[in-house]
Amino acid sequence: MASPLSFTTHGKPHSNIITWLGTYQAAIAGLEVGVEPTVRLGDDNEPRPDAFLFRIGGNAQIDADGYITGAPELIAEIAASTVSYDLHSKKLVYEHNGVKEYMVWWTLDCQIDWFILENGEYQKLEPDDSGIIRSREFGGLWLNVNAILQNDMSAVLKTLQTGIAS
Repeated sequence: MASPLSFTTHGKPHSNIITWLGTYQAAIAGLEVGVEPTVRLGDDNEPRPDAFLFRIGGNAQIDADGYITGAPELIAEIAASTVSYDLHSKKLVYEHNGVKEYMVWWTLDCQIDWFILENGEYQKLEPDDSGIIRSREFGGLWLNVNAILQNDMSAVLKTLQTGIAS
């Protein structure tokens, strides 16, 4: 049996990330969003990220058994008690295997870290003066950090729509 997960520190944030990514996928052709499936990054690395977004025909593929093989362009993790694991072991695995963008939502600390892969190493991507992080891999994928941390999904989706229209 899996470890218990709190609604407030995992279930609700997870839902909000999926809503945000799913809305983006609905507006942009050629993308797939995944929720907790195994991702085969190699012979010894098969993580189950909370959420991911990838381009059809990009780095990640769906194999004959229905598994994801290769690195999705964006992985998001919801981290309450797993922050240390998500920001160290998982981060290194994702970095080493070429995941271009990696996002960790520290739900207990009300913080989001978003990393981009540059020259084989993750660099932290900071919000702009409006509190918005703009994906470098996916045009128009904008995240209103303050709004999502405050569970204001209307503002999150409004910012996303502005990004998509840009």
